[in-house]
Amino acid sequence: MFKTKMKKEIGRKIPATMATQHPDNASKPYWNNSEFISSIQEEEECFRSFNELGCDEYMWDWEGKFCDEAVIDRLFTTYFKYFKNKQLGKDKFLTFRIPNIWVETGYRLVRAYMDIITANDSAVNLKLHSPPLFEVILPQVENSEQILKTQIEYHKVSKTKCNLSKKCGPSEIMLIPIFEEYDRLINSRKILEDYFEKYSNKFKNELPYIRPFIARSDPALNSGLVPATIAAKIAISEYGKLEDETGIPVFPIIGVGALPFRGGLNPKNIGNFIKQYSGVNTVTVQSAFRYDYPKNRAISAIKELNQKIPKTKKEQLDDNLTKELIQVCNIFAKKYQEILPKVLPDILSISKYIPSHRERILHTGLFRYGRKIKGTKKTLPRAINFTASFYSIGVPPELFATGQGLKEIEKKGFLDELQEGYPPLRNDLIDAGHYLNKENLKFLAKNKKGWTKVVEDIEFLELFTGKEFGPKTVEHYEHRNFVSNIYQLWKRKNHNHEQDIKREILEAARIRRSLG
Repeated sequence: MFKTKMKKEIGRKIPATMATQHPDNASKPYWNNSEFISSIQEEEECFRSFNELGCDEYMWDWEGKFCDEAVIDRLFTTYFKYFKNKQLGKDKFLTFRIPNIWVETGYRLVRAYMDIITANDSAVNLKLHSPPLFEVILPQVENSEQILKTQIEYHKVSKTKCNLSKKCGPSEIMLIPIFEEYDRLINSRKILEDYFEKYSNKFKNELPYIRPFIARSDPALNSGLVPATIAAKIAISEYGKLEDETGIPVFPIIGVGALPFRGGLNPKNIGNFIKQYSGVNTVTVQSAFRYDYPKNRAISAIKELNQKIPKTKKEQLDDNLTKELIQVCNIFAKKYQEILPKVLPDILSISKYIPSHRERILHTGLFRYGRKIKGTKKTLPRAINFTASFYSIGVPPELFATGQGLKEIEKKGFLDELQEGYPPLRNDLIDAGHYLNKENLKFLAKNKKGWTKVVEDIEFLELFTGKEFGPKTVEHYEHRNFVSNIYQLWKRKNHNHEQDIKREILEAARIRRSLG
């Protein structure tokens, strides 16, 4: 491994806020006449995220969705004056999330690479900063070999382009690996250490920096609220130690949604969020953050993030505490994974009615892939649909199996460690608990053992928090009424009610200010 050395200066701006195309908005974007955003509208969304909302970076998603391959040409042509002043690749950043060739078909990756290369041609011709694109996000990373191979494949494509034309794009790109399971997040430092060494051997140079991407939604989807939250905290701590040991700057990104289950970053929760995830350098501001709150509120919240995120420090956890927190994660994950298969048929049934707000091609035909429950062949919905499905029947996923985990933690004497790893847990449970519909849960539990366990969860969580769950404000009661309607319409299994269910789902989502 590398010797300890002074942290290097990298000579570039690290963005604090990354707008993404995650379709978790329940309301219409302030600039659109529909909740749905087509792929051709995403250039306008990108520009508005930079110019109007103040985001530093925009994730352009090639993973499992339709894409406009002329994105850079369109942006430069339509908004030339803006990008003349705010240079892409220097002041503002557009970053592709590319397909993982070990999961999705590979030809889409080559198309993304050619976009990066030809974007450089456009920038040079227009006398703009080059290269405008030089980083890509690689999803579902399992090992260091995947990171390096993706980098090498880009180099091959770039070399081919140079053979065909005197103009060349950037000969190398920086890789941003996403770690999407709680146990892989916990071990991601080792993956990065291996990658640093492999990179140095391959390119005969030390990696200038790394921006590891901490997924927050998929770990919750696979393992529950507590493991996802604590694993992110452990990863941030481990990245701080890795940076100190190697001198290679580590700038973590965290991918979070607006509801607690998916990370809890929204304009009302910035202070608590920053305390929980201190040390991240970039946060995603997804569609719900941008469009389910008034525009001025979103702008001021993004400005606050841009000011505060760069000042946070990585909290390095004691090694013994880290080991104990890993045990905590394992206990909660085991309880979650035991109960989830028993209720999944109902969640899959509801998820069919969750409205789609982007042109995704995931889970169909040639492009089919999805997240699976460990130890089974069952495929889960994507995290937004999963979260929306639970909320739409009045059982917030934050409450699901959490009580079972807490019982076990209490028996083993890990409550203090849990408090250190996840200080706002009580607050998150209370916030989610306002959207619990006990009548719906009673109906669900009548004949199904999985939901009976959830009833036990709720009873224990109410003791743990000292609060009775259920609606407290007018908005909470309105939400309860909508999800009661959803449940009754869903149980009738009448296809004539499909539009009614979708309408009620959307109305409830607008109240909680996020689809899922």
